[in-house]
Amino acid sequence: MPDQPEERLIQLTGAWLEACVALDQRALAGLWTNEQWHNELNDPRRPVVGLVQGEDLRAVACGWLVVDELHITAVAVDPDHRRKGLGKRALEGLLEEARSQGAAHATLEVAQGNQAARRLYEGCGFATAGIRRAYYRNGDDALIQWMRLHNREEVRIAAHS
Repeated sequence: MPDQPEERLIQLTGAWLEACVALDQRALAGLWTNEQWHNELNDPRRPVVGLVQGEDLRAVACGWLVVDELHITAVAVDPDHRRKGLGKRALEGLLEEARSQGAAHATLEVAQGNQAARRLYEGCGFATAGIRRAYYRNGDDALIQWMRLHNREEVRIAAHS
């Protein structure tokens, strides 16, 4: 069996539109339209990070930068490649990109009953800050998750204090 190309984390651009739409269909049941994906991939204040293997998009994480806050809008992993840490790697790449663009905080909403996503976010340092009742179309509540994005210098200073 030939060696598989290494997975790599990259900034996604408009060239990845088709792959993002296809992954969205497979992983999120078509959360966004082609136009919404086009907007995400072409706006510099909307970082989109993808984990790719060869030419295949395995995972994606995206958000909106508003002043000093990253609002995470989507994290998706190809269903055939789940439970391998790909979502965490993509999310961590997005958080690092946001940090490099000056974000000090990150936030997101997650369905209260989505245990896998909640574990992912908790594992990356998010904590529940509140609840949005009947947030989703189906009436499910959303937990508001929040974290402070420490820059590397703050972490280094804290470790030596």
